[in-house]
Amino acid sequence: MEYRKSSGLILLLAALLQTSALHAGPERALTLKEAVTLSLSNNKNLKIADAKTLEAKAKLQEARLRRYPDVSVSAAHMRVNQPNVDLKVPTGNAESGGGQSPIAVDQLSYGMANASLPLFSGFRIREGISSAHSLHKAAELDARRDKEEIIQHTIEAFYDLYKAQAAVTLVHENLRQAEARVHDFTKLEQNGLLARNDLLKAQLQQSNIELSLLDAENNLEIANFNMDLMLGLEPDTRLQPDTSGLSNLSRVQNMSELEQAALSQRPDYRSMVEQRAAAQAGIKASQADYYPSLAVTGGYIAADIPGLLRVTNAVNVGLGLSYNLGSLYKNGAKVQQAKAREMQIEAGIEQLNEGIRVQVHKAYFNYLESVKKIDVYRKAVEQASENYRIVKNKHENALATTTDLLDADVARLQAHIQYEFAKADAMVAWHKLGEVSGTTSFAEGSN
Repeated sequence: MEYRKSSGLILLLAALLQTSALHAGPERALTLKEAVTLSLSNNKNLKIADAKTLEAKAKLQEARLRRYPDVSVSAAHMRVNQPNVDLKVPTGNAESGGGQSPIAVDQLSYGMANASLPLFSGFRIREGISSAHSLHKAAELDARRDKEEIIQHTIEAFYDLYKAQAAVTLVHENLRQAEARVHDFTKLEQNGLLARNDLLKAQLQQSNIELSLLDAENNLEIANFNMDLMLGLEPDTRLQPDTSGLSNLSRVQNMSELEQAALSQRPDYRSMVEQRAAAQAGIKASQADYYPSLAVTGGYIAADIPGLLRVTNAVNVGLGLSYNLGSLYKNGAKVQQAKAREMQIEAGIEQLNEGIRVQVHKAYFNYLESVKKIDVYRKAVEQASENYRIVKNKHENALATTTDLLDADVARLQAHIQYEFAKADAMVAWHKLGEVSGTTSFAEGSN
């Protein structure tokens, strides 16, 4: 009766799996390189970072354009009332009474053009360009840092998908063996060669494995959906990660070399250095108000007041000097603000320096540990497989209990799963070490 129930459950599970397979989406083989490329092209945060970079580039262009002259043009035509115009200069058109003839003005027109080219502005323009250039480079480095974080998240998701598929494959194979064991035990129990209790133990283990398979398949569905969403694919696309290079781990530098590489290559650290350079330029720019400003000026004026005045070809060229004496006692606060910003960034660099060393130290030893785990679990697989073979032989010769056999089977399954997980975790740890150290975070062509 128990065997029939178990067989019915197996048939129902198989039918459900076949039905879900019929409704599954198209399959797609996926390498890690393809996954990274798709993730970068589909990520919204990168688009925001690119927009910030373009904004910083435009500000740099704006700062450079301040070196060019300012040119303004204005013109006007106005209708006016009948003003009282009393010219003190004789016009030569006196009437018989010795007075001047009345002047009637009812409109006027004028136009002017002015240009000013700065020659010296207290180094404000030069330092403004320097600051904008540093901020542009910082924005580019921030965008690169965002890109590296997205790559690392993609790598982790890729190997999470592999681990989920490996778990399903191993548990499914173990379930097949459990079904065969229950089938053999049933025949032995029917012939009186096996205790009923041992058959029930085997059936119970089969049920537990079926539950484990359902859990593994659920994890696989979630990992596959998340990966589809990350890559911008259809949600029902069945991904098959290509892990042909799963065990190809490269040697890494020693920790001191990795720390030095991080401080010279990590984009977030280099971005802070550029921000410090921008702050230093900002201090010099804020000190510009202590100096006078000198510029070449030029202009043209034309005016026409019918019946009174006409001016043409009035061109002027000269030097203009301006100096705000109030800046001698007002500008100090602005300079202090700029210095305070530099102090904040300097403290941030020191804090990041310590954080980088901690991250490199942790990632370095995590990687070494993950590599050692591969060797340990490889031996564990061999030991668990050999142990199962021995216990199985003993059980067939009535020298081991059914509990011993089932425990050996569980240990073998766990060893295989842990070995596959260890290989995936080692690859993630290797890429993580590359990310935090500023070295190659994603090897070109790596799988």
